[in-house]
Amino acid sequence: MLACVNTIAMEGVKAVPVEVEVDLSRGLPSLSVVGLADEAVREAKDRIRAALKNSGYKLPTLHITINLAPAHLPKVGSAYDLPMALGLLAAMEQLPISSLSRRIFLGELALDGRLKPIAGSLPAAIYARNAGFEEIIVPEGNGLEAAFVEGIRVVSPANLLALVRHLLAVEPLQPLPVTDWQQWMREEKPAQRNLREVKGQEYARRALEVVAAGGHNLLMSGPPGSGKTLLAQCLPGILPPMTLDEALEVTTIHSVAGRLDPMRPFVGVRPFRSPHHTASQVALIGGGGNPRPGEVSLAHRGVLFLDEIPEFGRTSLEVLREPLESGDVHISRAALSTRFPASFQLVAACNPCPCGYLGSPHRSCRCAALRIEQYRSRLSGPLLDRIDLHVEVPAVPQEVLVAIPRGESSEEVAERVIEARMRQYLRNGSGISNARLDGFSLERHAGLGKEEQVLLLNAGQKLGFSARSYNRILKVARTIADLAAVEQIHTTHLAEAIQYRVGGLFSQG
Repeated sequence: MLACVNTIAMEGVKAVPVEVEVDLSRGLPSLSVVGLADEAVREAKDRIRAALKNSGYKLPTLHITINLAPAHLPKVGSAYDLPMALGLLAAMEQLPISSLSRRIFLGELALDGRLKPIAGSLPAAIYARNAGFEEIIVPEGNGLEAAFVEGIRVVSPANLLALVRHLLAVEPLQPLPVTDWQQWMREEKPAQRNLREVKGQEYARRALEVVAAGGHNLLMSGPPGSGKTLLAQCLPGILPPMTLDEALEVTTIHSVAGRLDPMRPFVGVRPFRSPHHTASQVALIGGGGNPRPGEVSLAHRGVLFLDEIPEFGRTSLEVLREPLESGDVHISRAALSTRFPASFQLVAACNPCPCGYLGSPHRSCRCAALRIEQYRSRLSGPLLDRIDLHVEVPAVPQEVLVAIPRGESSEEVAERVIEARMRQYLRNGSGISNARLDGFSLERHAGLGKEEQVLLLNAGQKLGFSARSYNRILKVARTIADLAAVEQIHTTHLAEAIQYRVGGLFSQG
């Protein structure tokens, strides 16, 4: 007998349909899984056999073939356990085949029949609703996550036996109510540091405000203890709150990566990712045999902070060039090509030299000139060219360190940032910050007067700006004008933008 069960596979952050076909036939007793299944899927036969036995069922002594269609699509992970087990029960005539139609099934089986959480239930629920299915079955630990999606019933049984009784209509399970994630979003608060904690560093604070207002990238250079990490940790607190659409987008990425809390499976604040400098290229950009989101995708709509950026591997850093420009990551393998969103703000920090004390009036630098050159050369010109603001963060004077911080709080700065962003969205289009302006939009919204053109031309000829540098200076100048609530870019705005371009120890033309 043949039975079919509907489930999904993941292509990047998108769910695509998969049909589990189960066939029982005469022959030597065996169970084989075909359809480009990975090792975790092939191992499912042992989990399924034990789960069925401990739930009161026994596999027949027949030749069992399970096909995961389409055959060309890689099937990865343990979420196929449940649909394969249900297909077997239907083929054994323990379940009516009609009970499996119009439903999507996902879940990993424990040996005692319990359903264990899996990754990707949120995009699966989105697909099930859009494809017209009536119900999606997910493990109990994924119920809240799938219930974000309106327009489809979400049922989350605790074990296989409870699900079978539900499908037989013996003990129907109640669908979960739609999760009130808007209320969760209103309750979310940034967990990062407050600008009120920063002592001194007025120039860096101003640069951070410009970065937040326009969605720009930032590189801070300075000696140890000057406040670079603290400033970076303050950035999420002054960024505009995420919209509901952005929150759903970010939550979907974290769902695919399996990083959501089952009790509160929601990302309502902008992510702040800070990988260690030993992170590999795959950890940063994503990929692997089964492509998974990397740090750049987990930082989508938020901040990726690379502390001690010259200590990262050269290859790992170079892979950042594409997402910094395009806002997404394309991973190509022989069997498939995958896209992950990666629209993040890069904030990087480094020392002026390996020991960190080059130019310090209080401590002498121990680094040879060649070693300093090797240290700085780890950041390539193309990568530095994609960073909008280069800011030097000097050591804080002792009299400032012992004084009470007197700077503005994150809440006060955030008000100006939000106002500047609203001006950008009204002018550029919804959700488009100045950092994401294309060439035509930049020409239309960041035009310069004659005096400003002369200033930019003279600076470019003297400092050797690249074509990308010109564009990024204009974008930063446009943001500074938005913070000043003026429509036209003036000389003061442009001069400040140029200063940010050439102000750091690693700055490039």
